[in-house]
Amino acid sequence: MFREMRRKGQQLSAEECIEILNRGTSGVLALEGDDGYPYAVPLSYVYEDGRLYFHCATSGHKLDAIRQNPKASFCVVGQDQVVPKEYTSYFKSVIAFGIMGILEDAAAKRAAIEKLALKYAASDSAENRSRAIGDYWDRLCMLEMRIEHLTGKCARELKA
Repeated sequence: MFREMRRKGQQLSAEECIEILNRGTSGVLALEGDDGYPYAVPLSYVYEDGRLYFHCATSGHKLDAIRQNPKASFCVVGQDQVVPKEYTSYFKSVIAFGIMGILEDAAAKRAAIEKLALKYAASDSAENRSRAIGDYWDRLCMLEMRIEHLTGKCARELKA
């Protein structure tokens, strides 16, 4: 179902892909948008146990697209060092392919937003994170991507 990487020597291991997902702070979610046009949107996220979690508003283009077609990809660039004298960049990136879902269960929604809040505000107190979540709870939608395929690639100069 998923294509094999053409340049296998540049392929990252599953462990390296997960490391990039864990270190990254943002990526681009790609969905099928209106009239079949791709819709790609940068988002913050958190990865855990083969799933990616995102937050969004309770209505909008993202949710409309997911309801029409839940298949998605999510790309995270872990490194991008431009090397002008070589007319290239030394990069590491990961693409996750999977099925998007809207977390309707309040407990699942709460668990997901807490994971996200902890990633982005780890030094804040649990009380402050809880208060912030409560302030946005009614306007908050949580999305989950169940990863079906994960692939990563890096510049050959970084594999040596």
